[in-house]
Amino acid sequence: MKAGERQRVSALRLVADALQKDAKEGGDDEVAVLRRERKRRLEAADAYREGGNNDRAAAEQAEAELISGYLPAELSDEQLAELVAAAIDETGAASPEDVGKVMGAVMPRVESRADGKRVSAAVRERLAS
Repeated sequence: MKAGERQRVSALRLVADALQKDAKEGGDDEVAVLRRERKRRLEAADAYREGGNNDRAAAEQAEAELISGYLPAELSDEQLAELVAAAIDETGAASPEDVGKVMGAVMPRVESRADGKRVSAAVRERLAS
């Protein structure tokens, strides 16, 4: 606060509050809380941009980037493809109807290093080919 980083302090307070609420509710996945908060900021930034409030959108975007700095590194596309291929081989999946089986096998391996939508898209793409 002494350095005059009001936006940074504000964002960190919001994240700390979200982590405390999650802990009170019995949650123990801090990474999931950080990802959820980052996603909220990105969605808010998009909404503000669509509404024509670019200043507020930039502030939300900056908060999202700050939160991203505390998240583990994302899996590369190649790493994700390897995990998906291994899960498909393991489960014996052969068609798009087997997406659920593959997702059940691959998500524990991903360990919050990739968004579920991204993993699902990789699984669907692999099973469609």
